Amino acid sequence: MHIVAIAWLFVTVLMAAAEASLTAAVMTLVFYGVAPLALFWWLVGTPVRRARRRRSAAVSKLSGEPDHQHAEPDQ
Repeated sequence: MHIVAIAWLFVTVLMAAAEASLTAAVMTLVFYGVAPLALFWWLVGTPVRRARRRRSAAVSKLSGEPDHQHAEPDQ
């Protein structure tokens, strides 16, 4: 997946270099390159984050540590 991201950034940098003005180049780079790539990596990373969260919860239950995520403050 890293090669896809590198290739996508390469293409968008070339597109930005071909723009007439600096403003258009920055807008092209951001809206065609960085924003879609950030969304792509967030979507691709969702299963990994979910598995990491489940593993962390399972380890804390097995070790006997209290679950602080749903704790309420003392009154």
